[in-house]
Amino acid sequence: MSLDQRSRLRTSDLLQLGFHGLQARPMRAVLSSLGIAIGIAAMLSVIGISTSSQALIQDKLAALGTNMLTVSGGNDILGQPVPLPEDSVALVRRIPGVEHVGSTSTLEGVNVFRNAGGLTVAAADLGLLEATGASIMRGSWLNEATTQLPTTVLGRIAAERLGVQRAGVMVWLGGQQFTVVGILDASLLAPELDTIALVGDPIARKLLGYAGAPTTIYERSDDARVSEVRELLPPTLSPQSPIEVKVSRPSDALAAKNTVDQAFTGLLVGVGSIALIVGGIGVANTMVISVLERRREIGLRRALGATRKHIRQQFLFEAMLLSALGGLAGTALGWLITGIAARSNGWSMAIPIGVLFAGIGVTIVVGAIAGLLPAVRAARTPPTTALNA
Repeated sequence: MSLDQRSRLRTSDLLQLGFHGLQARPMRAVLSSLGIAIGIAAMLSVIGISTSSQALIQDKLAALGTNMLTVSGGNDILGQPVPLPEDSVALVRRIPGVEHVGSTSTLEGVNVFRNAGGLTVAAADLGLLEATGASIMRGSWLNEATTQLPTTVLGRIAAERLGVQRAGVMVWLGGQQFTVVGILDASLLAPELDTIALVGDPIARKLLGYAGAPTTIYERSDDARVSEVRELLPPTLSPQSPIEVKVSRPSDALAAKNTVDQAFTGLLVGVGSIALIVGGIGVANTMVISVLERRREIGLRRALGATRKHIRQQFLFEAMLLSALGGLAGTALGWLITGIAARSNGWSMAIPIGVLFAGIGVTIVVGAIAGLLPAVRAARTPPTTALNA
């Protein structure tokens, strides 16, 4: 029977040897763990702070309409304007990926007055608020009932010019008395809504000569399908002449959002790589010195029957344990730094849970790689050389 078959290193013995090796030189172990802990803490804190601030940026960019497109009538080959079909909103709703649709229809020759100059009037689809992300500042939005009555919702600037500060005021609109039921807040996505008076489709047809064809359609779709929806809009609204339909390009906010994603990804990869390299070098340096200082111990263990495999396992485990302790400390420190930064800036903490486990796992892998060469070197030390050191 060979020596390798007779000699075994149990898992419990390996654990005991690993912890004993670190306890024998606690200050060096702490300093080495501190080095990798700082590296991992830097990586996790950058990830945590970046993802937390990125979440805030993404929310603000989403509020700017990263997924909104506007559709309007174009011109034919003779340069004459071509209106959109009356059922445009219904057609757009059928496109896969579309979430919200709304429209406005400018009423030619119809103005609204009070004490100031006339302002534009438009018939509005009930889905306009959701499609444009607009909100009501005072009063309420149109509903199925008020669209049948002479009521209007004013844009913020339109209300200021007409001297209207609250709902319930009467205005002179298209030769009729209309009641203001609501005032819109400033619209970031559709600033043209700030200067018009919006009325319901039914009352516009009944009193204001509205024929039913929308002037502008506002559409929101899933972020991932914006480009796909944009390609489908023209042939959906005008199968014979798609070029006669104008569709806005995906908003600049969507491009900014993608740029933010790429910038943060590059930053995280760069900082994380540097942190791991620094931590790995620290572990490797510690283990090399440890092998040199413990040659007598290695020789004695070899003389007592430990094989090269056992020596490799012992020092490799010590390196992994050293890295794991640093990873745990670094993960906790990175979490704390992220929490402090997020709280001080008023962000919601958004560090991925998977990153925390990955941080510990990566440090163990780095420790194994860093400790491999010192472990092999220790295993190749002849017992006689070690005992005579």
